[in-house]
Amino acid sequence: MTLPGLGDRPIYVHLAALSDVGRTRTQNQDSFLVADLSGPEDEVEDPLRLGQGTAMQAGPSRGDLTLPPRGLLLLVADGMGGAAAGAVASALAARTIHDTLMSRWHADRDLTPARFATRLSEAVEVANTTLHERAEDQPELDGMGTTATVVGVLEQYLYIAQVGDSRAYVFRRGELRQITRDQSVVQNLVDAGELTEEEAAASDRRNMILQAVGVAPEVEVDLTYHLLRKEDVVLICSDGLSGVVERSLLSSAMQSCPDPSQACRVLIDMANEHGGPDNITAVVARFDGPGLQVAAEDDEVGRKPFEAPGS
Repeated sequence: MTLPGLGDRPIYVHLAALSDVGRTRTQNQDSFLVADLSGPEDEVEDPLRLGQGTAMQAGPSRGDLTLPPRGLLLLVADGMGGAAAGAVASALAARTIHDTLMSRWHADRDLTPARFATRLSEAVEVANTTLHERAEDQPELDGMGTTATVVGVLEQYLYIAQVGDSRAYVFRRGELRQITRDQSVVQNLVDAGELTEEEAAASDRRNMILQAVGVAPEVEVDLTYHLLRKEDVVLICSDGLSGVVERSLLSSAMQSCPDPSQACRVLIDMANEHGGPDNITAVVARFDGPGLQVAAEDDEVGRKPFEAPGS
């Protein structure tokens, strides 16, 4: 089976990514990755991969492209584990997720969106096993782990595989909506009606997540999806941004910065102006082109669970 392709109705992607150590940390343990999933699987230096936060320079990385036929990968990982372990965890997870997708998705004859979403979730599970086994083999990495918010873009859809509390948002018509759900203690309390969102943001337990890639032998990946519309802007970030800057300010920054590289710079600066207590990473992608429809008034933006076949 072949991918349908968009023919004379392409989707254009304008994107940028930036990572910053913040004002209080000495090492950046965040990583990000952006990659074209249509390239040869043995291509080590993918020209559309923008890099990882642990190795970034001062300015944003950016790119403009037509959505590739086999899709696009956007990823943010926030490592943890002390010393160098957190940086190892986020970088290893990013590389493993990318390489697993390149191998398995390219080997597939079934090129349906359902298979793509399944492969995305599987890649996070493989990364979990890889990190857990590495920590068992290397005692100095014991306890390492990372969040992973992994967005695969295929045709007109985002598929999001998430572990932890790094977030994905969609900015549409002047409003920023979160399309992931934090896997955290305070989010559970908010869902149970025991805390308000304002109380959760101020709680001393706001950084306590319920699971991370690599910490346990198995991980439960939250798989969701979102239908893209023309001029949608996707923001993926670590909690060094979302945990410090309130959503209304994030929304205002997205409204005032249509250029993704400018948006990344402004968002990072805002987090640092609020103290920069953690590493800060942002990936911003704006979608347009004739392959996307204009958003209708009744189009919803929000978290939509995706049920993979056999799940």
